[in-house]
Amino acid sequence: MLGLMRRRPANAGEQGQPVEPGASGAAPAATTAGDLRQIIGGLSDRASQLGYDAAEVRGVLDDSVREAKAQSAALQALASEVQRLLAGLRVIDGEAATGQVTCGRARDAVLALGGEVSTIVASLREVADAAGQITQIALQTRLVAFNASVEAKRAGEAGRGFGVVADAVKDLAARVEASSKAIGGTVSTLQERIDVLVRETMLRPDAGRDAAPDAGPGQGRVHAALQEVEAAMQRITDAGHQGRAQCENLAGGMHDLQDRTQRSAAGFDATLVRTETFLQVSEQMIEAIADSGVESADTPFIRATQQAAQQVSALLEGALRSGAIQEAELFDERYQPVAGSSPAQHMAHFTALAERLFPQVQEKLLSLSDKVVFCIAVDRNGYVPCHNARYNHPQRPGDTLWNTANSRNRRIFDDRTGLASARNTKPFLLQTYRRDMGGGQFVVLKEAAAPIRVGARHWGGLRLAFKF
Repeated sequence: MLGLMRRRPANAGEQGQPVEPGASGAAPAATTAGDLRQIIGGLSDRASQLGYDAAEVRGVLDDSVREAKAQSAALQALASEVQRLLAGLRVIDGEAATGQVTCGRARDAVLALGGEVSTIVASLREVADAAGQITQIALQTRLVAFNASVEAKRAGEAGRGFGVVADAVKDLAARVEASSKAIGGTVSTLQERIDVLVRETMLRPDAGRDAAPDAGPGQGRVHAALQEVEAAMQRITDAGHQGRAQCENLAGGMHDLQDRTQRSAAGFDATLVRTETFLQVSEQMIEAIADSGVESADTPFIRATQQAAQQVSALLEGALRSGAIQEAELFDERYQPVAGSSPAQHMAHFTALAERLFPQVQEKLLSLSDKVVFCIAVDRNGYVPCHNARYNHPQRPGDTLWNTANSRNRRIFDDRTGLASARNTKPFLLQTYRRDMGGGQFVVLKEAAAPIRVGARHWGGLRLAFKF
């Protein structure tokens, strides 16, 4: 149809024959050309609307894909944390079991100690009995010595030596009696203390190992305390088992949710690929209409883009001729990161040259229409050495959000639209896409691009973005 419209007027002119007002076929031919222009204009409008809707849908799907992947990553990180929690609970469970075994051993040791203490108590009783017997013997010895001393005094001079011995024996018996009483007192005190120890370490015969900590007055406090520890360790073990079971259930549920999220992301990806087809069809229709020679709403922007690309080409070729830059430097792709920049900025050998030459072309096109959003020249990898003045500010350290919106120079935009415009070698390329304006605001734009050539080599492209 587009070819028919281009050919119809040409055929009438090529014959060199004037068309009579009433000649057969003249009126239908004029009407057909007008109808074709109207039809093509309508197709252009519909193609633009199709592109607008496709770009909106693609943008929403793209956001959904990113969100789904972010959720999947968050779920994966959370699942890893749950696994670490499970590992910690298993360690606690093991330590609690070890604690219970240790408490059991302690109770066994206390029971063994109780047996040893009972033996000591029996030995102390024997010592006390022996001390009591010694006391009795000493008392009797004192009585005998006293009687002997009396008899010696009666004997007069003859019994004086015997009296001395009797007095010595009496004194010795007194000291033995005092010592045996001291031993008895010490044994008695020690026995009282041991009795306390026995009571503290006593386990009632009917209590058993599983008796409650408050089993009654017959239960020793040491055993009661150990039972309390054992009961606490058992509660820890039970809580650990319950927590581990809950975490295992949570981990299983999260794994299922992660699988579903990944499947959703894959579905979004597949749908995104299909919407790309609709977007390409609309762009191809718009390009075909613009290429037909029929004026459309996009024609002025396309024409201005091509002219600006030629101007940039001329500036770069002039720089080569003047020796301002070497061809190897102009086409150099070894971009050097700018330290501390966020988002990342880069420097190239031609950055300073572009900052000096490009503004005179780029800024001029901003006044073409109030629909124009930006005009930039990029190399074939999407590198923007110099942006429009409103987006060409130095970065603010640590302010990534502000930098993203206001420092768009010296950056590489290698997204779908950016690379397509940068690497396009056709006379022009017309694309439709949704641009993030920040703060959750988006706008659907059209972008016309034309190749920038330096001599016979393709350097990059000129991008002119404008609103619908």
